[in-house]
Amino acid sequence: MNTKPFHDLHVSTLGMGNMRLPQKGTAANAPIDWEASAEMIDYALEHGINYFDTAWVYNEGESERCLGAALKRHEADRDKFYIADKFNIDATTDYEMVFEKQLKRLQTDYIDFYLIHCLMDSNIQRYMDSGAIEYFQEQKRKGRIRFLGFSCHSSVETLRIFADKYEWDFAQLQINYYDWRYSATPAEYKILEERNIPCIVMEPVRGGKLATLPEAAEKLLRQAHPDWSMAAWAMRFVQTLPNVLVVLSGMSNMEQVEDNVKTFSTDNPGLSEVDKILLGKACEMFREYIHIPCTACRYCTADCPQQINIPEFISVYNKFKVNGTWGIKSDLKNIVTEGRPADCIQCGACMGHCPQNIQIPDVMTKVVEMEESL
Repeated sequence: MNTKPFHDLHVSTLGMGNMRLPQKGTAANAPIDWEASAEMIDYALEHGINYFDTAWVYNEGESERCLGAALKRHEADRDKFYIADKFNIDATTDYEMVFEKQLKRLQTDYIDFYLIHCLMDSNIQRYMDSGAIEYFQEQKRKGRIRFLGFSCHSSVETLRIFADKYEWDFAQLQINYYDWRYSATPAEYKILEERNIPCIVMEPVRGGKLATLPEAAEKLLRQAHPDWSMAAWAMRFVQTLPNVLVVLSGMSNMEQVEDNVKTFSTDNPGLSEVDKILLGKACEMFREYIHIPCTACRYCTADCPQQINIPEFISVYNKFKVNGTWGIKSDLKNIVTEGRPADCIQCGACMGHCPQNIQIPDVMTKVVEMEESL
């Protein structure tokens, strides 16, 4: 397993995320399969993974308890593996209670990497006013936290403000080759790089979306490297970024652990320049497959008899295709509109105005199906 130096540690470049541990059943709230999870954690440790990430909100606390129980069996080697945990102010404001319970759940007297969880434009001021950051800084001085950082889902400007406001040992960003190409991810990464804040990567496979690509895209990549999985391509991309310390993977079964261990144990874990060009082409194919090319010109709305805010609904649908259901209900609720996709009478009045030739009535049907699935 490849490692990188961090202060006096050597941290595995692959970290095990514990948000998607195997469950007993297919329901979203099905309990974690502790036995299967312990086997995966044992395998990870045996093959050099030493960074294990969880959070207060994962599986309503069961993730912390399961991870704590699995690692407790290796307590003789406690100084050889590192636990990352988080405080989320949107879940509860009682940071002292959270931290004390986390130590008990994890069955440890210190946490190696502690994060202010899910920084957003909507909660940055609450975090800065709450006293939580000062409290965790004090826990670091006491040795109950070794390194203090934050995870971020905010705008670039909010990230810049937060990065400059305090002294941070590390920070966690969502980075993958799709976001690198189609979002502000490069600017976010640069903020950390310029401040010498090591980066932990989350969502390198974008919640699994990049593990399965359109047939043509997969064929292109497999011709270049038949022995690489689609997930391996995604993992290799983030390893090309020099300021990345650890890449987290939320592994759900042993096959994923084995595949990731293989990827992160190679002598050449990144991508060649030719590989990067091929991956860029595959990314374009993926975007074409999931993306409705609306430019929000709003030509379609003028003659809509139902007064549907068509571009906004298409924007949310595109987000759904890329991200899944996370945040979609809130996005739909916040759309200002007279009519909704379910009100579409399929008249086609919008079609004559669309410069992108989008089949808008068909898209409205897909949006309705999306809403019904939530």
